[in-house]
Amino acid sequence: MATKKIMIIGAHPDDMEYCGGTAAKLAHKGHIVQFLSTTNGQSGHYEMLGHSLVVARRKESDEAKKRLGIDSYVILDNNDGYLVPDIPARESLMKAIREFGPDIIITHRLWDYHPDHRGTSQLVQDCSYLVKVPNFLPGTPIPEVMPVIFFMSDVFEKPIPFNPDIVVDIDDVAEEKLLGFDAHVSQMYEWLPWINGDAADVPEDAAGRLEYLRGVFCPQWAITADRFRDKLIEKYGKVHGSKVKYAEAFEACEYGGKHDLEVEGRLFC
Repeated sequence: MATKKIMIIGAHPDDMEYCGGTAAKLAHKGHIVQFLSTTNGQSGHYEMLGHSLVVARRKESDEAKKRLGIDSYVILDNNDGYLVPDIPARESLMKAIREFGPDIIITHRLWDYHPDHRGTSQLVQDCSYLVKVPNFLPGTPIPEVMPVIFFMSDVFEKPIPFNPDIVVDIDDVAEEKLLGFDAHVSQMYEWLPWINGDAADVPEDAAGRLEYLRGVFCPQWAITADRFRDKLIEKYGKVHGSKVKYAEAFEACEYGGKHDLEVEGRLFC
């Protein structure tokens, strides 16, 4: 299969890692994978503030990039918690999309608890047609390919539950995905435990922290596999599909390029 360019767009540094298994698999196959965060992460902590947190999260993202083997990790300079799908934000994201020229974009669904996630999804969808319109943001390169768009999985039921078109076995890259999250020290071991009220449960040593993180995330990946077991069996066959422990799932967006799910399914395998 020809080399493809995959752009995973999330709202915050560490959001794209929720697709980290698929990203790692694609990178291993020689495809070009870019993570892009629409915000700089400056709000996500209880002690570090402003620029110092932005710098810390940049370093963490660079480390996650190395661990997952992806090509690039871009962070746009919008403050998190303040993202709105306005014209300046659309221009900023459009510039990034056109410069990278993806074949495939993966992002949040519009139905999500976090306003930055919803704003990011709206921005991607707002760019989905205009990406080929020369007179919008003239001077930036118009890509030859209209990218197809997928949504990453979530558990929200209203108003519309997530309904995957492609489910991916990530058993062989689960450890890489875990290490990608582990790189985001300020989030995984400080901010998220603090805001969830279980900071006292986080071990001090690196090995203990990784096991703690395993206990947080691996059950979630197992739930995805069990939730969409029929799709795994359909894709990989009964023997393989029945044994998959961990999975990621993606739903095709109606906007953007026209999907060929048979071809895309072979890419995401």
